[in-house]
Amino acid sequence: MKFLIVGLGNIGDEYAHTRHNIGFDVVNAFVQKHGAAFRVDRLAYVADIKWKGKSFVCICPTTYMNLSGKAVKYWMDKEKITLANLLVIVDDLALPLSKIRVKPSGSDAGHNGLKSLQEVLGTKEYPKLRFGIGNDYPKGHQSDFVLGKWKKEEEPLVKQKIEKAVEVIEIFATQGLTTAMNQVNNKEFSL
Repeated sequence: MKFLIVGLGNIGDEYAHTRHNIGFDVVNAFVQKHGAAFRVDRLAYVADIKWKGKSFVCICPTTYMNLSGKAVKYWMDKEKITLANLLVIVDDLALPLSKIRVKPSGSDAGHNGLKSLQEVLGTKEYPKLRFGIGNDYPKGHQSDFVLGKWKKEEEPLVKQKIEKAVEVIEIFATQGLTTAMNQVNNKEFSL
């Protein structure tokens, strides 16, 4: 069984550890936990993990967010991974910071990374882990908020949710999507 684990984000120091790059941070935490390392490869930073009889190809696209689909399609084709074994980790403004949602499909909800995937893959029927980032910003400042760093007081909760998201990736691969959804979809995260 082979899985493609995709963290959405933007490359470059100015984007590191911003809300929009939480996909990168989750995949990075998963790769570190399993003692692997990223290499620079075609259209992405890539790490390979073998765990509990499963193979994981973990990518953080280097195409910038709005061209993420290109990288995902390339690695799906190269590694012969089905849509059902794809898991995309993405930031979600519509979810409060206290939430993580795992979904079997769903729209791009205005997210440029998901929009790119949907265009390139020709479907929205693939699993997503949506990491709630909240929407605590003044009208007209969505971009600043999304591309901004976490507030000091948010960091411990974000760290806790990253650890849980890593666990969800493992559950998704070993016990399936439904079990992964049951683990987090109705849970409120708090300190």
